[in-house]
Amino acid sequence: MQQRFEQFIQEKKYLANVSPATCEWYKQSLRWLLSPSPDAAALKDFVMRMRAKGLTASSCNCHIRAVNSYLHWASGLSTKCCGACSHLKVPRLKEEQRILPTFSTTDIQKIVKWKPKGFCPTRLHVLMLLLTDTGCRSGEALTLQWSDVDFDNLLLKLRGKGAKDRLVPFSMELRRNLWRWKKLNRWDLVFPTMQGQHMGRRNELRGVKRLCKRLGIVAPARTIHAFRHTFAVNYLRRGGSVFHLQKMLGHSTLDMTRRYANLNTQDLQDVHERVSLLSSR
Repeated sequence: MQQRFEQFIQEKKYLANVSPATCEWYKQSLRWLLSPSPDAAALKDFVMRMRAKGLTASSCNCHIRAVNSYLHWASGLSTKCCGACSHLKVPRLKEEQRILPTFSTTDIQKIVKWKPKGFCPTRLHVLMLLLTDTGCRSGEALTLQWSDVDFDNLLLKLRGKGAKDRLVPFSMELRRNLWRWKKLNRWDLVFPTMQGQHMGRRNELRGVKRLCKRLGIVAPARTIHAFRHTFAVNYLRRGGSVFHLQKMLGHSTLDMTRRYANLNTQDLQDVHERVSLLSSR
């Protein structure tokens, strides 16, 4: 890797205190950029090479955000990057607006009513209930410790992206399941392996898909993240505020949260049935 790129990542690591995962994101993204001092033509080539390799617009935009952060740093400006910055920027690609994959209400009820037995099945069940009840990210759930669970005030302390902590409420039903699970789990982690280590995401995904198949649930795309989508869509559908949802999900901007405000197909059907002239009496 170019020395200039390494300097950027080191400063982000030690001065901006970004996480190891963010450092790796910068590293992978900057590999697409051939020169540490690119001109407009080099930036166009950067995007075209990603597209030629088959990367989606969403994946390209992920790398573009990292490169734009580097370009701002390379310009020497100490202020936060904004529209007034004169340095070169890579415009983001237009992304396809797709319906977010979610679990149905029937699917969630099947999961809630399932009666697990033993360490691993109970761990999986409580994990799925927590993802459904709080909308937290998979990584936030898997690093959760019992000291982060406030049973009295029904609050979880989650460690989100950018090393940002936030408090999110949880339900009485989840508290009941967490309390029962704690009696089986003698480790500090809420969702450990049987040896007390961090559980891997592949094991998590494999367990969720197996249970879905067992319960007769068609697992949606991006199965684990679909719990987060399901929580967000139903939060708004049941009258929750988009501003409160932003805090719950740990989004840095409201734009990231607004996508959940788009009505899905079922909502459109319900509204159309009420307003259709053919349905009026």
